[in-house]
Amino acid sequence: MQYTIRRGAPEDIPQLYALICELALYERALPEVTNTPAQLQQDGFGEQPLFGFYVAEVATQIIGIALYYYRYSTWKGKVLYLEDIYVQPAYRGNKIGEGLIQTLERHAQTENCQRMTLQVLDWNESAVHFYQKLGMEIDKGWWNVHKTIKK
Repeated sequence: MQYTIRRGAPEDIPQLYALICELALYERALPEVTNTPAQLQQDGFGEQPLFGFYVAEVATQIIGIALYYYRYSTWKGKVLYLEDIYVQPAYRGNKIGEGLIQTLERHAQTENCQRMTLQVLDWNESAVHFYQKLGMEIDKGWWNVHKTIKK
């Protein structure tokens, strides 16, 4: 299958948002999506962009995304955090996810990142195996902690 991977652009926001919603549906969390295309546009392409993303395309249709941002580790330094990677089910098995990960690795090297990190749901066995196949380590010793900030 022929596909291309490129950096996301402002005109990709509607398709990015649609794939974010598909991913949330797959992860059984669609009601938790409160982000909007307008907010993605502002946060990704405003004065101080908060995230970047790559898209995988077949012809002109975006069929996969990898959205990232930077964080800082007091132990390691600059880290690329992969917030979400998603390839539509009909296109899986064609090494598109692997291509997105490799593109992010090259990007992280260019940006002098010390590592790339991400999270995976413990029940998502296919994703766990995918990451392990690519040589990623899964650290089960840390728990996620968060607090919602009320507006």
